[in-house]
Amino acid sequence: MQKSVMSQVQTGRQYAKKWPMRQELAPLFAEFKVIKATELAITVMPILAMLTVFMQVNYLGSEFSPQAITIALFFLSLPLQGLLWLGKRAETRLEPAMFNWYTELHSKMKAHGYQSQLTTEKPRYSDLAQLLKDMFEKMDKAFTKEHF
Repeated sequence: MQKSVMSQVQTGRQYAKKWPMRQELAPLFAEFKVIKATELAITVMPILAMLTVFMQVNYLGSEFSPQAITIALFFLSLPLQGLLWLGKRAETRLEPAMFNWYTELHSKMKAHGYQSQLTTEKPRYSDLAQLLKDMFEKMDKAFTKEHF
């Protein structure tokens, strides 16, 4: 079933909040870079879009309004592209190698006292994000150092 664009953007926002922003995960997952770029784009692109429209219309005249608006819309679409990617990634099922790592990490955490159920039937990246977040928040530093 296809999700609407707005629900996928909302899922992307939730996934970005859930994903642990740790340097240890940056080389392993694209999420770290995408979330950082999306956060920057959310902050900068609206200002850049307004500045572009103002500068082009002010210096080139109103006959350049269509080009200015097109460029502004492109700038405004960049944060949405990041959120859409994050929303799609959150709903993507883990591939077999990642699934094996997910279950292995969960079993090791459970052996150290972690209290949560494993999502065994077709886990998604959002489930992995929750597990990693719990690992960094609830497990001791020795455990996380051992795995990263």
